[in-house]
Amino acid sequence: MKLKPLCLCLSLGLVVPAAALASSHREAPFISHMPQVDASDFYMFMSYEPQRSGYVTLLANYNPLQGPTGGPNFFPLSDQAAYDINVDNDADGKPDLTFRFQFKHQYKDLKVYGGTGTYTSVPLLNIGPVSATDQSALNRIDTFTVSVRKGHGKFMPVETNAGSKTTFTKPVDNIGTKSISDYDMYANSYVYDVSVPGCSMPGRVFVGQRKDGFVVNVGEVFDLVNTNPLGPRDGAQNALTSKNVTTLGLEMPASCLQQSKSNHIIGGWTAASIPQTRVLNKYGEGEHPANHSKWTQVSRLGMPLVNELVIGLKDKDKFNNSVPCNDAQFLSYVTKPSLPVLLNALFGTEIPHTPRNDLVTVFLTGVPGLNKPANVKPSEELRLNTSIAPTAPVEQNDLGVLGGDLAGFPNGRRPYDDVVDIELRVAEGALCGVAGNCGAQTADPNHGAPFTDGTRSPGATMATEHVTGDENAADTYLDHFPYLMPPLPGSPNGSNGVAAN
Repeated sequence: MKLKPLCLCLSLGLVVPAAALASSHREAPFISHMPQVDASDFYMFMSYEPQRSGYVTLLANYNPLQGPTGGPNFFPLSDQAAYDINVDNDADGKPDLTFRFQFKHQYKDLKVYGGTGTYTSVPLLNIGPVSATDQSALNRIDTFTVSVRKGHGKFMPVETNAGSKTTFTKPVDNIGTKSISDYDMYANSYVYDVSVPGCSMPGRVFVGQRKDGFVVNVGEVFDLVNTNPLGPRDGAQNALTSKNVTTLGLEMPASCLQQSKSNHIIGGWTAASIPQTRVLNKYGEGEHPANHSKWTQVSRLGMPLVNELVIGLKDKDKFNNSVPCNDAQFLSYVTKPSLPVLLNALFGTEIPHTPRNDLVTVFLTGVPGLNKPANVKPSEELRLNTSIAPTAPVEQNDLGVLGGDLAGFPNGRRPYDDVVDIELRVAEGALCGVAGNCGAQTADPNHGAPFTDGTRSPGATMATEHVTGDENAADTYLDHFPYLMPPLPGSPNGSNGVAAN
């Protein structure tokens, strides 16, 4: 199957994701109507779980803004889509490895006795408690496959290490504590050790609902930045603290993602595609993707925060349909970014001179000496230097490289990295003269001003168990795969959808 044709790449001028101020939640007109295939965040970092040295974790979040009280259907991913995690290991803007996730839904049509010898189909997702060992009370079972291809070759199935099975089960969303008494334990049963074709070492796979790990002050940002951009970093509430998301998680040995032992830098992004034709089944859903050979890409995400406030409204759908090696078409949105102009009009901040060569370096080619690969063709990807050791959770700096932590963003992206503040500062010129000149300027015109959207995770300490009853504590992260916290339950819940004690 071919997801898209080979693209002819240009080596000059590509899209530069100057700082935006919200993650990719409903960022383009078309995708706003298709939340199941809307990519909201993409993470790629060296695993910092104990005993996982040398592994890379890749997390792709889809179907954002899930309310915990999402019954009766909750939030299944589409069984008519292909969800991809792409890795570019030779810096040409095209995928060298593609990991494809595809889903199926089995509807059981469970019934209850309706009296006088009749049975009635139930309208609920479950009719009793659910556990990893007993899903008989579930009305819908969600399964998925993972396959991998090299370049534009044939997709090969990823198998479990035990029994060589190629079909995996997704844990049901967090219906509530009466249905699933210990969701963390339940979901952990669906972390699979897997054998990946072409890799001599095992990897891990997990797909399931998680608490949204992104922290952002959405409301004020989109109200003409109705906040103080030089105020306290923890002065506003995280607008996503009560939301869940569905995560596609993959952990692979770095050696299996690299082109060679001497080339340690990889690029990555996620994309979702739908068949060009659809045939609906009796449940109103399309055929399984295996029945299709032609696809239309409708969502794309590599570096965070690109499509919301950088790409013009008329081209947002086009960006989601595009691939990194064709990004030259978006150059005009980048070399003269609009965000610094807006902040100047609202707050009188200095506008870095254009063209923004510093942004080209940071976002398109990688930073020399950090994560810039040899012979790179500029393209918008999240880039990771796999030779840089991960930072222990309690020592991570949420400003990443700007905070002196070379294992953080923009060298990959970890859940704890405050990419909003980082990219805001970079957009305002924090790296002028360091990662490239800003027009004629060779220094930060805003003199290191600590720009912020006013929200951040509460601390560097990672949670090892799901925290309930404390909205701020719930914005922490696990110290092990899949790193994002278990999802908030549908019941019981507090005023903001956070589980009550």
